[in-house]
Amino acid sequence: MKRYIITSLFIAVVTFAPRLCWAQVTAQETIATDTIYANDTKNVALFFPEPIRQGITGSDNFIFTYNREKEQYFGLLQAKPGKESNLLIVNRDGSIFSYIVRYKAQLSKFNYFIPKSSSIGNERPIMNDSISVATAESKIDNRNYYYQKFSSYLLERKQGVGRIKKRTEGIILRVENIVFDTEELYFVIEIKNNSTLDYDLNFLKLSVETRQKGKRKSLQRLYQEPLFKYNLPSKIKENETARFVYVIPKFSLSNDRRAVLELHEKDGERNIELKISHSYINNPN
Repeated sequence: MKRYIITSLFIAVVTFAPRLCWAQVTAQETIATDTIYANDTKNVALFFPEPIRQGITGSDNFIFTYNREKEQYFGLLQAKPGKESNLLIVNRDGSIFSYIVRYKAQLSKFNYFIPKSSSIGNERPIMNDSISVATAESKIDNRNYYYQKFSSYLLERKQGVGRIKKRTEGIILRVENIVFDTEELYFVIEIKNNSTLDYDLNFLKLSVETRQKGKRKSLQRLYQEPLFKYNLPSKIKENETARFVYVIPKFSLSNDRRAVLELHEKDGERNIELKISHSYINNPN
């Protein structure tokens, strides 16, 4: 009798255990995207299991604010009437959260406490405890990959920082956007060639200009070496436009300093110096 009971239990485990495991795997693979509602009269608070490192909305009629200087666990969402969009959140540990966001005049929920289990993934592979810390080379590769992906996103996103542009002889240099993320500033730059000649790029440099005080007033420039350049062209053909991104280590400017973008033509004289006020650098998107 005992042998019969043990045999029956064994058959039951063999029969139903694979189905249980498959159900667990299916539940893990199928992650539904939640919808969060917001409006322009109330703050909707989102609390995350780790401090927020980055928060991005897909449309300008949604605004997600969080502390960019000192990482905190919560952010505030507001919305204006318009089409639905999406919200992407990256925590300090690399956990990624994604939501559909919609405008709703009357809200029934103002606080969302996000569990770790609702993460849709991680921006970098999670290493086993037995694996040692990654080498410096692999860290650089991972960082450059992140710069590339985020720069590509910024070029697709239609967002501006203001009228920062200058032209000469049909060549227009414009800073379309300045975005702060983690420890870097992303400069979205546009060069438009409205002339009848191709424009061969010699160099494009960003520097900080300081006015020296005293009887002999002078200007001193300190070049900011980019950490990464994305989609930088070597030539802009006639009647064409090039858009690209410079990734610069984060910096801020006092009132007597400003940034200068220098564009130089190769074997030509159509050079442009575009001056950027300290207010744009200190208040990026």
